[in-house]
Amino acid sequence: MGHTDMAGLTGTTLARFRLRVHKVLTGVQMLAFIPATCLVSFWLAGEAALVATALSLSVVYGVLAGLRGGRTLPPHSRDLVTGLGMRDNLDIAMDAALSQQGTSGRKTACLMVQIDDFDVFSDRYGPAATEDVLNRTAQRLRRALRDDDALCKIAPATFGIGVAPVTNVDLETTIQLASRLQSVVEDPLSLDATTVYLSCSIGFCLGSRSPLPTGSSLVGATQNALSEALRFAPSAIRSFSADMQRTHQARTILTDEVSAALENGQIVPFFQPQLCTDTGLVSGFEALARWCHPDRGLISPAEFLPVIQHSGQMERLGDLMLVQSLIALRRWDELGLTVPQVGVNFASDELRNPRLMEKVRWQLDRYGLKPGRLAVEVLETVVADSPEDVVSRNINGLAKLGCKIDLDDFGTGHASISSIRRFSVERLKIDRSFVMKVDKDIDQQRMVSAILTMAERLGLSTLAEGVETPGEHATLAQLGCGHVQGFEVARPMPFEQTAEWVRTHHAGLIKAPKFGRDTG
Repeated sequence: MGHTDMAGLTGTTLARFRLRVHKVLTGVQMLAFIPATCLVSFWLAGEAALVATALSLSVVYGVLAGLRGGRTLPPHSRDLVTGLGMRDNLDIAMDAALSQQGTSGRKTACLMVQIDDFDVFSDRYGPAATEDVLNRTAQRLRRALRDDDALCKIAPATFGIGVAPVTNVDLETTIQLASRLQSVVEDPLSLDATTVYLSCSIGFCLGSRSPLPTGSSLVGATQNALSEALRFAPSAIRSFSADMQRTHQARTILTDEVSAALENGQIVPFFQPQLCTDTGLVSGFEALARWCHPDRGLISPAEFLPVIQHSGQMERLGDLMLVQSLIALRRWDELGLTVPQVGVNFASDELRNPRLMEKVRWQLDRYGLKPGRLAVEVLETVVADSPEDVVSRNINGLAKLGCKIDLDDFGTGHASISSIRRFSVERLKIDRSFVMKVDKDIDQQRMVSAILTMAERLGLSTLAEGVETPGEHATLAQLGCGHVQGFEVARPMPFEQTAEWVRTHHAGLIKAPKFGRDTG
């Protein structure tokens, strides 16, 4: 056994010793033992022995505090919104649970629940609604747990749960618990005469899989599992495994790595199809950045986009996405496929470039494509926050050139009708939050209907994002939404898979039975 292994084993043994000693000497039984000890000392040796015993006990408890690492719960370690304890509370609860696991054989687990895209919800509905939803989510979780289970607030939209020791806590039962917690969080919420839908992702770690038998180690492992779940959000559940911590550390991305990936062609567009609800035909693709790492596999944009943004390389990424998307259009044409357009997201950094118009025009000419084949996707927040400056001039200039302007994530950025008209928007992309359960919830249907009516009056086309079920697809078509996009149609795919997907999809439409009026 190497020095590192020996050190780890020694640390584990010491941690267990600390927990067990602390449990024995700070348990309820000591309330009777302490005064009895003092009385016996006085009876045997008088007042001096009594004083000596009292001082000795003080020293013992001081040493115990040192064994605990000095981690005592601050008197006000509470979340101001929900009143729940914070991370320290969860660490301490898990310490106690793990000590019982070692002595009684009963088992524990730690879970973390994070509301997906809660920053988007907060921006849309404001601080009062945010606090209300967090409080009600905390109440729902509390009702779904046992009285002895710990519930804490770990981050603005993240709750930590410590399972009080029970006879049987294994992978299957913990997955069932996570699914139950996910269901209670994702139940519809009434908010100011409307209904909102939230989703959540969950990571968990069994006490038996904790890297070390300490609360902080178990909670840290649970955070790694939650990070893994968030890579597959929304509504993902992941369990901590032995190699997850190493994988998580390996995913730490440096600016130099991103620069090299952009240079070496590792970051490429994946294409997600968009369908016309009237004909079922492909009406376009949206280009979405993905990092195909030679060692780590596919890295999600949630992990590398912040690094690119902080390092000031968003415009460089935008140039890459634009060129690769136009090349894809050209190749689809050469393959004889009908793909009317491709949508490319333009970030604020790109829209602030005074030479953007010239660059886009040159690239379109370079590949022999008409401007109408390019859909410039702009976030609603950009439109809502942009005054009459270079950003607005670029958007309007691209529209005059003939490019289509898509307003992305519509409903999240408070763009006014006047700004929609001012920026020559051609299509509204309805945000996923309005699409969720639109086939089951009348309030969602009313909201989408209102957006569609407004779009029709303004002469705008519409596309619903995040369509995940056939029911949502069908309902949106019935309501009059022109186009749909989402996992129900297809997940984003590399260019090499798009041609076969289009051919297969269109062949399916040709073979499908017709339901027109019988004229026979």
